[in-house]
Amino acid sequence: MRHVNLSKQHPAAYAAVIDLNKQAEEAFLAAGLDPKLAELVKIRVSQLNGCAFCLRMHTRDAIAKGETADRLAVLAAWWESQYFTDQEQSALGLAEEVTRLSVPERTDWDNGSLTEHQISAVSWLAIVMNAWNRIAIRSHYPVAP
Repeated sequence: MRHVNLSKQHPAAYAAVIDLNKQAEEAFLAAGLDPKLAELVKIRVSQLNGCAFCLRMHTRDAIAKGETADRLAVLAAWWESQYFTDQEQSALGLAEEVTRLSVPERTDWDNGSLTEHQISAVSWLAIVMNAWNRIAIRSHYPVAP
């Protein structure tokens, strides 16, 4: 299968995703959510989608924002650990639901720790991260040591 760099073939569409990403991140912070949680959501969505490029980028970003190696190590099984707050667990579960598009809709993530504003912000961030994963995977962005 031939891969093409989507950003180079259609730069206007790519620029629109950049703008959407900026708005989603601003909404996330305006909702009073921790910037480290934004990176955890991005990493978890990227884990589910198998996007090595985004995993490497957002793991580095999370570490730069003060995230710990222990929490990053157990993120793929966050529900099995005691490392994450109720709000973080709710956001991660919601991000998984957005990524997997469960039918019928899952609500086990809804432990009451996120406001409607925060639910919307986490959802938008997960939607944008899913778009980025697809751009990176489809463009076959290189991920080398």
